[in-house]
Amino acid sequence: MSNIKKAILKYTAITVLSLASFSCSEDFLDKTPQSQITLDNFYQTKEQVYASTASLYSKPWFNYHYLAPHYIEAMAGNTIHPNDGTILQYLLFNVQGNQDQLNLMWGSFFRVIGFSNSIIKNLPIKVSSAVPADDVKHALAEARFMRAAAYFYLVRLWGAVPIVEDPETLVAGDSNIPRNTVESVYEFIIRDLKFAEQNGFLNKNAEGRISIWSAKAMLAKVYLQQKDYANAKIKTEEVINSGQYALYSEYFDNFRTLKDNGTESIFALQWHGTDHWTAQNTLQAFLAPSGDISEVGDGWGLFLPSLDLLGRFEAGDKRKRWTVMTPGETYPELISTANPKGYTYPVNKVVSTTGANWRKGIVGSPAKNGGTDGFVDFMRTALNTNVIRYADILLMNAEATIGTGTSTSDAKALANYNEIRKRAGLSQKASITVDDVMQERRIEFAGEFDFWYDLQRMNRTKATNYLVNQERGTIYLTTVNTRKVTAADIDWTLPIPVGELDRAPRLKDEPVPYKF
Repeated sequence: MSNIKKAILKYTAITVLSLASFSCSEDFLDKTPQSQITLDNFYQTKEQVYASTASLYSKPWFNYHYLAPHYIEAMAGNTIHPNDGTILQYLLFNVQGNQDQLNLMWGSFFRVIGFSNSIIKNLPIKVSSAVPADDVKHALAEARFMRAAAYFYLVRLWGAVPIVEDPETLVAGDSNIPRNTVESVYEFIIRDLKFAEQNGFLNKNAEGRISIWSAKAMLAKVYLQQKDYANAKIKTEEVINSGQYALYSEYFDNFRTLKDNGTESIFALQWHGTDHWTAQNTLQAFLAPSGDISEVGDGWGLFLPSLDLLGRFEAGDKRKRWTVMTPGETYPELISTANPKGYTYPVNKVVSTTGANWRKGIVGSPAKNGGTDGFVDFMRTALNTNVIRYADILLMNAEATIGTGTSTSDAKALANYNEIRKRAGLSQKASITVDDVMQERRIEFAGEFDFWYDLQRMNRTKATNYLVNQERGTIYLTTVNTRKVTAADIDWTLPIPVGELDRAPRLKDEPVPYKF
């Protein structure tokens, strides 16, 4: 277990007490620290300072990570769950404002913001003079990076949202907080990331903490989302030229606990997987095919790769077997009592209504694997959640190089793009279009909950047509039970939870610019 995961585990109690005593209310105005317990004597050592920021890498994100990413992946057309009414709301773009996961997702992002705001406000005034200035600076960079990351999700999912910097304002339950314009939110994000870029750890951190290069990578994603291709290209090139990162030679190493925080990881959520609920990765429970892969009673195969996604893999793509399980594919590393030679996906048994299950997110049974892939218990693994991998930087660079054009033969952009395809065992290309990049992104990051945001960058008419033509149905034997959406169905932003609108009625008003 890495030092940061040990810190998350060791200091969970004291960090939550000192930084975030929350009320039972579910509205985001209460998801920020209300208590000053131990704050006056908490930041006395370097260890305590970094314990406070360690908490930002897991627990505040849990209510988002628990189920909501599957729903966002459904909007993108990569995931289905044919028997779940909730996911159908997302799959068919009919999300209701009272939907539970919508509320939890919204609240989780503001919880990250609340944790971050407490550190940003209290650390500079409470820290002991014995703590080195560089450590204070690095910790503040972590907090501002995390705040920016939460707002980046919010602005892409909801558009205009409230910008909140003062935890005391939120604690007071200010129902007059307005939404701020999308332009203001992006400006706020960029300011936080530039601070992190200037004040973070100088080198890639083996513990998984963010560095200045993580900030540059996130800035590249933010600029690209705004179609600021020039700055996106600059930031991706800075990360590429840093020498801090490299692709794993094997694609699946990105999804193994033992390889967490390795050469390809730029920013990842750090789960420790113990009995502390909200500090674990739950993907295996929901994704593993029904059976005994984990040997701890979970693995329900609830969320399935869509027929549309399955049809997008090129012949010979090595990523396919590590992304999805298909009939006859064998995984010798997934050893269990019932499968001592590994797990083979059934050929003559209906396991999935799309004919496949996800492979990503599945760790298996360490009791039978000698603990080689980390902690596993019921609905708990310690597998990191990748948010930015080096592969993302390479493909963003290619996209930014194309920019407003239609294609590129730029040598560097092609080299970056083809590096991804080479690892996948696919042919190299001498020229690439935006469609090529989007196809590569969809396959490279399938099941990593990023494709919806890629679609948002497309020309709106083109993206709408892309979604309309996706197959979101199921298959039985050879018969496809088709399900499609229409252009009129598609919503590009989510509704603000009804409970939030009731508690903070100004959220219904037109957004206003933020006063920086």
